[in-house]
Amino acid sequence: MKASVRLLLAASVGAGLAAPAMAADPIKIGVIAEASSISGAAIPNAAKLAADEINAAGGVNGRMIEIVEYDDHNSAADAVRAFQRASSQDHVSAVIASYVSEVVLALEPWSGRLKLPMVTPGAASDVISHRIHDDYAANKYTFHGYMASTFLSDSVCDGMKAIAPNLGWKKAVVVSEDAAWTIPLDEEYLKCLPKIGIDVIDHIRMSPDTTDFTPIFNKIEGEKPDVMVTGISHIGVQPTVQWHDQQVPIPMIGISSQATSSTFYKDTNGAAEGVIYQTISAPDVGVTPKTLPFVKAYEKRFNITPAYCGYTTYDEVYYIADAIKRAGSTDPDKMVDALEKTSFVGTIGKVEFYGKDSQFTHAIKVSPEYIGGMLVQWQGGKQVTIWPNDIANAKIKFPAFVKTGGN
Repeated sequence: MKASVRLLLAASVGAGLAAPAMAADPIKIGVIAEASSISGAAIPNAAKLAADEINAAGGVNGRMIEIVEYDDHNSAADAVRAFQRASSQDHVSAVIASYVSEVVLALEPWSGRLKLPMVTPGAASDVISHRIHDDYAANKYTFHGYMASTFLSDSVCDGMKAIAPNLGWKKAVVVSEDAAWTIPLDEEYLKCLPKIGIDVIDHIRMSPDTTDFTPIFNKIEGEKPDVMVTGISHIGVQPTVQWHDQQVPIPMIGISSQATSSTFYKDTNGAAEGVIYQTISAPDVGVTPKTLPFVKAYEKRFNITPAYCGYTTYDEVYYIADAIKRAGSTDPDKMVDALEKTSFVGTIGKVEFYGKDSQFTHAIKVSPEYIGGMLVQWQGGKQVTIWPNDIANAKIKFPAFVKTGGN
């Protein structure tokens, strides 16, 4: 485990006192993440950036925020051990945990048992919030701070409905990694794609251990779809590299977590060119007045743009701090009550949570008023926004080997 990172813990001096007053104990927030992955590294980075800003502004009622980092090494077992340590040894008041659904699902029962509030910045599985709905008393300490998988599919379909007619897309193959988060994702793809006039002619789930995607791409090419609709995260960059190197003439669109990071183009040696992915914030789009200043500060400090869960983590540190301030306490039940009343404009939109009457209890609300979605494409080594039209700054452009009805 990494040593705790102490941030701006200078003792405050009471006005008019001859000697400095003792600083109040810091508020500790644990951060459990996959530090070695492209997306996971954004979680502790963004948390530290937010904590620094809050502390520079005086902290929470004079108490500084201290980020305590743990690397779970992409292991649910390691994450559980980190969560137990965070509670029993490091005495954190809240945890921000993981972009991996399997990890968050393993931590969720522990959040309830230890009464330790937890927010996920990137895990998507519907089951996370469904569990809270089904057994609120046991699971109320967990909050789903990213779009649930079903909402992600709907966002992809919304974008495809707008762009597909001009591209001649009528037939699709859904191809996703075999993981907890893609089960509801694919189920919704199979429902929403036909509703927008795109027939799903095949549905392929890839083992996370796959290293050679040639047979998969050969099969897809033989079926002659107009587009591949993806659910890719933990498999990494290899499918994109082989898509390019094999010159697969079928465009890729959908969820590609690694593609949200500015290092993706370099990591794929340029194979990312033409890939379209869904996200909730992009480096070039001012979703709110806070988005671009965050991106600028993140780039200055870490020399890269934030991956998708960097935006959510940054917001989460802020609204956890705000909940503690409104609760007037780090008591877990008071914090849960305050978090349920969250109405916070962050980098991704206005964050509020669905209540007990929703199947998605404690998931962030998804609608144009709250959190929306956009489609971004890699073009010339840069991430450009292609949908919705009111924020798009580029037209769709594919490399020469990709064929569409619009070519």
